[in-house]
Amino acid sequence: MQRSAVRPSPVFLGILVLAIAGGLLIVFGGDPTGSPNAAVKGGTFLMVLAGWGVSLCLHEFGHAFVAYRGGDREVYFKGYLTLDPRRYTDPVFSLLLPLLILAIGGIPLPGGAVWINHHALRSKKIESLVSLAGPLLNLVLGGLLIAAVTIFQPTFWLAAALSYLALLQIFAFILNILPIPGLDGWGAIEPFLQPEAQRFGAKARPWAPLILFACLIGIPAIGYAFSDFAYNVFGLIGGIPGMASVGGSAFRFWN
Repeated sequence: MQRSAVRPSPVFLGILVLAIAGGLLIVFGGDPTGSPNAAVKGGTFLMVLAGWGVSLCLHEFGHAFVAYRGGDREVYFKGYLTLDPRRYTDPVFSLLLPLLILAIGGIPLPGGAVWINHHALRSKKIESLVSLAGPLLNLVLGGLLIAAVTIFQPTFWLAAALSYLALLQIFAFILNILPIPGLDGWGAIEPFLQPEAQRFGAKARPWAPLILFACLIGIPAIGYAFSDFAYNVFGLIGGIPGMASVGGSAFRFWN
């Protein structure tokens, strides 16, 4: 693999810098003993939103990297290994739309896709691993953020923002791992399914995720149940649900 293929693009680094800037604004502009002021709210919003953008890029990079190692050299020439969201199939649906929905207080939707040449992959196992790589990377990111809060014990409001960002990663992992056509969970099992099931999945892929997202957003009982499950998983792996809830409230400061 050429070294230049895995160098983060300036766009990705810019998003990462925005996330760091948000964290610094929280630390140096906030009052750790009082209610969240404008610096805390603005910093939390910036850090979480940019941090979610970073995770979207890393999620797609996970798919592309495993595909590259599994035999698909096209991902290199398409620029997927540079973490540049402009290289995605549709940057609007891959990055901008998920960011917008999260920014207005919605659920953390998965981004769009990188196109994988499945015929170039060496085995069904590798096809499955390609699909699993993205959500597993979200799970790892969530675990790292939880560990950072536990080990480094940052200021209260920074810990809250990091905890909420970690919760979003767990939410994304659970959502993506569902065995529904169009999501990564389906992609993980699809290579091993019978041809009839694969044909059904191909037909359902364009609309099945939309139905799921509509149910999560439009039917409160389903949305709350899914959110509660994500909070429980978050707590099981060491996160502090109450801290994440505080971070979410600071992020949605208009509420």
